[in-house]
Amino acid sequence: MTATTMHDILHPSQAGQNAAFPNAPVGWTIAEAEQTASDMHLKLSEDHWELVKVLQGCYAEDQNPPIRRICDAMAAVFKPRGGRKYLHKLFPGGPVTQGCIIAGLEPPAGSSNQTTGVVQ
Repeated sequence: MTATTMHDILHPSQAGQNAAFPNAPVGWTIAEAEQTASDMHLKLSEDHWELVKVLQGCYAEDQNPPIRRICDAMAAVFKPRGGRKYLHKLFPGGPVTQGCIIAGLEPPAGSSNQTTGVVQ
């Protein structure tokens, strides 16, 4: 891929990434995320995408973020909307597990427990 902007030149690994998802893993695409969500019987709304951004941000700061940091980041954004209950309506298979899969990230160990959204 040819670098076309100064940002592409300074950050070649991010060239061609969607600007709306600056922390997305290399190679991740919205189309892939939509297909993955569809396979999970989910239709992505603005709030689904917001959780994807939160999760990608956590992983951009730390490749293996502690589950506590992920939960704190989710709470900071979603508590006013109903917090954990609301997130479980969006992601019935667990917001951390399903959210990470859609975001192109490896769910952390212990997040497969659907009651907490954290892998056991």
